[in-house]
Amino acid sequence: MAMVSPSILSADFAHLGSDCRAVLDAGAQMLHYDVMDGHFVPNISFGVPVLKSLHKALPDAFYDVHLMIDDPLTYAEPFAKAGASLITFHLEAVPDAVPETIAAIRAAGCQVGISIKPGTPAEAVYPYLDDLDLVLVMSVEPGFGGQKFMPSALDKLSALRAERDRHGLHTLLEVDGGVNTETGPQCAAAGADWLVTGSALFKAKDPAAVIDTLHGSH
Repeated sequence: MAMVSPSILSADFAHLGSDCRAVLDAGAQMLHYDVMDGHFVPNISFGVPVLKSLHKALPDAFYDVHLMIDDPLTYAEPFAKAGASLITFHLEAVPDAVPETIAAIRAAGCQVGISIKPGTPAEAVYPYLDDLDLVLVMSVEPGFGGQKFMPSALDKLSALRAERDRHGLHTLLEVDGGVNTETGPQCAAAGADWLVTGSALFKAKDPAAVIDTLHGSH
């Protein structure tokens, strides 16, 4: 069964706590928290204080924190202290400091993931698979919610699954961008274990039905 990680970027920020509680009650396993710095991606979202407040309101939730920022090494510990369960950073942000960043996130007490943009090949992550809990494949250019899914992500997921299986690893595969009840099952069939979905879930009349459909993906 594919797990659902609702992207709170699509929530109503005036009712963030209740919106997050609603999707968890509807059957989601975690919350996906997108951090953008206005440099690595052309948008600014939210940072440590919002995560800290959300974690205080919903302390039992699993926080799937995606750092779309230039300097994940510096911010690993503050986000961990604020309540992150897993921290994913971008390979493209620190191509020469991947092992150090993985080590810093682990030292802060979190699980660790690497994300790749649509233009980065799956093979770029292969050397690190054994050191990771998760690989996040972006199926849109990171920065803004509500974008159209890029089918090339399916090939990357398949390639990563094959490489993972070849080495007997248990690294989770996650996909983010344009994931809905149509594209989600395709991603799961290609190898995705976690499906990040934003507007398709938070703007749905029946969020539980959307989650049920995505859970049925395999």
